[in-house]
Amino acid sequence: MRPLTGADLSSDDPGRRGTDRAGCPAVDKTGPVHLTRHHGLGNDFLITFADEVPDDAPELARRLCHRTDGIGADGLVFGMPDNVYDRSFILFNSDGSRAELSGNGLRCFGQALLRGSIHDGIDLVVRTAAGPRRVVVDGSPDDKEVLATVEMGSAGLGPSFDGLEVDLGGPEVRRVESVNLGNPHLVILVDDPDTVDLGRVGPVVEAAFAPVGCNVNLVSVQDWSEIRLRTWERGAGLTQACGTGACASAHVLRSWGLVDEVVAVYMPGGRATVTVADPILLTGPAVHVDDHDVDPVVAPDG
Repeated sequence: MRPLTGADLSSDDPGRRGTDRAGCPAVDKTGPVHLTRHHGLGNDFLITFADEVPDDAPELARRLCHRTDGIGADGLVFGMPDNVYDRSFILFNSDGSRAELSGNGLRCFGQALLRGSIHDGIDLVVRTAAGPRRVVVDGSPDDKEVLATVEMGSAGLGPSFDGLEVDLGGPEVRRVESVNLGNPHLVILVDDPDTVDLGRVGPVVEAAFAPVGCNVNLVSVQDWSEIRLRTWERGAGLTQACGTGACASAHVLRSWGLVDEVVAVYMPGGRATVTVADPILLTGPAVHVDDHDVDPVVAPDG
């Protein structure tokens, strides 16, 4: 069956129960907030659809994403109708800060939209704070796990790291580069990312880029088509996987002549595939975890 397009998503098809005219799952404005939780390689997100982002969204993100007192997630996504693109994607990190972009989050967002459709497959363009991104999902609305590809845009110059001294506590730093993929990344080439205490190193390096901060990636090359990666994410800390980090690392390693155009990126949560082209392509799974109905007024404090 052909992929779902933007024209389908804005249609008035009366058979598309559970969606509004914009193609988003229908929002009950009088009841509790409906959230779906998804993960991409363990990097998990709470997703809700609304006409606007509430003023207390940062606090909601902190409360709902809290692993002990809330539902638990790395980020909170608001999906909204858009007057130019098929959707708007607004992401708050678990600490309440805004994030420009998330490759794993966009794959999960695509699955959430697919679940509100009656069609197999979805192909749409989403507005993010880093610019429009195309999301293509292969699968059916009832599938627990789907495969999704995101056009992640082009890599640009990252923040200056002149004078930065990276102390990994023993392991040697082979090379360092910064890159911007809509959000800032520092890519550090090491022999083995698992030998580094990233929980200690990550926040120290991130703080060196204050006030904006920076995502910190430790990467090693296994062979021409395979790399290993661990990421300290700005605003979320250690995560099981980072889509933009995978793309940033593959791009930098390709520019150094160390990997092929298509690279398997192995992270603690599993494998994603990055194609270093223009735009950079990120392919990986998105998994629906569960659903929640929450009254934001009484959402647990974190």
